[in-house]
Amino acid sequence: MTQTHPTLLDSLPAETTDPDELFNAFNSWVGSRGLTLYPAQEEAVLELVQGNNVILATPTGSGKSMVAIAAHFFATATGQRSYYTAPIKALVSEKFFDLIDIFGADNVGMITGDSAINTEAPIICCTAEILALASLREGKDLEVGPVIMDEFHFYAEPDRGWAWQVPLLELPQAQFLLMSATLGDVTRFEEELTEFTGRETTTVAHADRPIPLLFEYREETVQDTLVELASTNQAPIYVVHFSQLEAVERAQTLMSVAIISKEQKEKIAEQLQEFTFAAGFGKTLSKMLRAGVGVHHAGMLPKYRRLVERLAQQGLLKVICGTDTLGVGINVPIRTVVLTALSKFDGKRTRHLNAREFHQICGRAGRAGFDTSGTAVIMAPEHVVENKKAVEKAMAKAQARHGNDEKKINQSLRNVTRVKPPSSFLSWSEKTFEKLVASEPEALVSRMKMSHAMLLNLLERDEDPIRALRRLVDRSHETKANKANLLRQALGILRELLATGVLVKLDEPDPYGRTVDLTVELPLDFALNQPLSPFAIAALELLDKDSPSYPLDAVSVFEATLEPPRQVLIAQERKVKDEAMGRLRAEGADYNERMNVLDSLSYPQPLGELLEQQFAIYSEGAPWLKDFEVSPKSVVRDMFEQAMGFSDFIQHYKLARSEGVLLRYLTDAHKALHQSMPEAALTEELEDILTWLEQIVTSTDSSLLHEWEELNAGDLAKLKDEHDNPEIAPADPPLTSNVRAFTVMVRNALFRRVQLFGAEKDRELGALDGSHGFDADAWADALDDYFDVYEDLDDSPAARSEKYLIIDKTQPRVWKVRQIIVDPDDNLDFGIHATVDLDASDAAGEPVIAVTHVGFVDDL
Repeated sequence: MTQTHPTLLDSLPAETTDPDELFNAFNSWVGSRGLTLYPAQEEAVLELVQGNNVILATPTGSGKSMVAIAAHFFATATGQRSYYTAPIKALVSEKFFDLIDIFGADNVGMITGDSAINTEAPIICCTAEILALASLREGKDLEVGPVIMDEFHFYAEPDRGWAWQVPLLELPQAQFLLMSATLGDVTRFEEELTEFTGRETTTVAHADRPIPLLFEYREETVQDTLVELASTNQAPIYVVHFSQLEAVERAQTLMSVAIISKEQKEKIAEQLQEFTFAAGFGKTLSKMLRAGVGVHHAGMLPKYRRLVERLAQQGLLKVICGTDTLGVGINVPIRTVVLTALSKFDGKRTRHLNAREFHQICGRAGRAGFDTSGTAVIMAPEHVVENKKAVEKAMAKAQARHGNDEKKINQSLRNVTRVKPPSSFLSWSEKTFEKLVASEPEALVSRMKMSHAMLLNLLERDEDPIRALRRLVDRSHETKANKANLLRQALGILRELLATGVLVKLDEPDPYGRTVDLTVELPLDFALNQPLSPFAIAALELLDKDSPSYPLDAVSVFEATLEPPRQVLIAQERKVKDEAMGRLRAEGADYNERMNVLDSLSYPQPLGELLEQQFAIYSEGAPWLKDFEVSPKSVVRDMFEQAMGFSDFIQHYKLARSEGVLLRYLTDAHKALHQSMPEAALTEELEDILTWLEQIVTSTDSSLLHEWEELNAGDLAKLKDEHDNPEIAPADPPLTSNVRAFTVMVRNALFRRVQLFGAEKDRELGALDGSHGFDADAWADALDDYFDVYEDLDDSPAARSEKYLIIDKTQPRVWKVRQIIVDPDDNLDFGIHATVDLDASDAAGEPVIAVTHVGFVDDL
């Protein structure tokens, strides 16, 4: 890994901690990169080198990252350990690689909950929860100097805000740098940080935005606005929506609009030559990109998001349609932000954007070094635009008919039919817009809470935990009433820990003044990295290893410990209810009966009752697990049982907008099974399932799994090169190179046909094989032949055994296969014959199977 410019540590003066010399060294390094510190940056850096706390509340694009680098530099120069924290793993990872480039791989480590690398380094990048739990565990004894808390406005997040508050309460030895463009009034933080740390605290919030931001409110269609902006050199344009569906639909409407030149289309096509788009959303995205339009949201596969970012960075995309999550760690250059709405559904209710959200989103407009200004365009509601057009059209007609007769013109205008918004729609106006523009971000609200995980980390301290607990609650930024409630919650958890024997009273205080002690030893990351894995391992003992269902039951145990993929479960439940509705209608059930049945249905939850009962018993002896809950579900299992590949599953449940959600879940399932499945619990078929799962993830998008494996391997130099130069990252091995995994995929594909055959679904079978010459009519004839002789077939787990699939591998790069159908008489004389093209399978990323014959052996 080569450096193209001097590293910051090369600028470190020999054996000096003099603030002036350190500042001059840092300033010289900044100059070596062709940069000059802005006044606000310089003020903040000068405060940091003097050892003061800094609250950096400057606009987006004003160089807060450079100030953070200075904090790390001064810490390294004075022999201190510094921490960088952020709300999401993607941003932590991005900063990790940036800091490796600046300080060298040996000096930077990362801890995110599922990855830990170089953890003894002097610079640590971590998620906010990691530092918060370390603060509870070690408090004033934690080895820490500067703490850089990025995106500090997350302090006000209801579920996670505690993690931004705890270090402020428990690390008096730290020097804090709190950073965000939207902090609001920070007087309280200034006063309390100064009192708590004994350091002066300075707020730097007066900086002018380096790239001025202009605001516009438009009463015209979004499409017309985007065409105008694209044609007047206002691109790249990020169009903000408040749902993924709206973002994709907007991008599709733009595909027919000529917003890029022929030459630009050719450049995009050249960039996409080597990129493989999967079926479904991939093909849709390919068409969008070739029209100069991108889509960017969390539901996309990582490889698609990175492709959109890369094309945008090269200036090839005029418009990117995405969601309002663009404000945190999204690497997309933007000149103009277009907000399609000023109201959103926040998961509980529809409300107007608050000032913080508005300024956080709009602040992304304007690129330093490229733009002289950024623009935020806010669109009026669609019904307002439609009504305005209708009135203008009516006015033109009335004037042409009535001349200057105002009475008749007004009468004509009163007769115009106006569009009304939906009943649940929360409208906005130009006054709403003007109020948001003029408003300062709201003051941050404390979101402190208590949990088993927090208290158990606090109990690890070498001091009286009761005193530490009271001090934590007393120092918190909550109201007096809320503090009393927090203390009651905490004392309740302590009593529970005592009652269950996890905590015991000591006969007399120990040398640290502790009056209680833990009877268990907890891993440092127990609350972050698969906390329910020990329960899953224990629950495996409930299963019968000789049962045909054991391999999939074992998978279900671990699936129950994973975070629910909400969109996938909703789609599964919808599918279950749709199929039940069709069945009930066919049976003639009345409306009330149908509704009663549907209300009782949900997504598949294998072993649900057993696991929930056992978890209640298990958590009595491990009460810290009561912060969590088991979530029985069937995603990996469902995919395997139905013999589906990734794209089959996406199509079956109509999850094209949530491919990324499914991939992350499958990746997490692979990690959990790989890390925690005891060797003694493995069987050959279970190993086949695990191999198949890894191949499904890898062949879909290997980036999440690849980075995790590389981080675990500790090869920082290789990771850094691949991060900076995506084109040098090793290509995924051909699908067929993992013979075991590919064989399982072929078995699944053939057994999928057995399942559909048993359900007599000739059309679905024809859809699978029609392109290879075996259409629905051919399958219908085969169904008639079989069911003329047999009444049923076996499609249970036992019937998918490898002994019923005969594979002939004698031909080069072509397998001949015969899937035997298990009939009631066990004659085994009917089967599905096919060929598997290995080269075509490598190209497609899934087995390419051509059915050649379905019937009795004697018919061949």
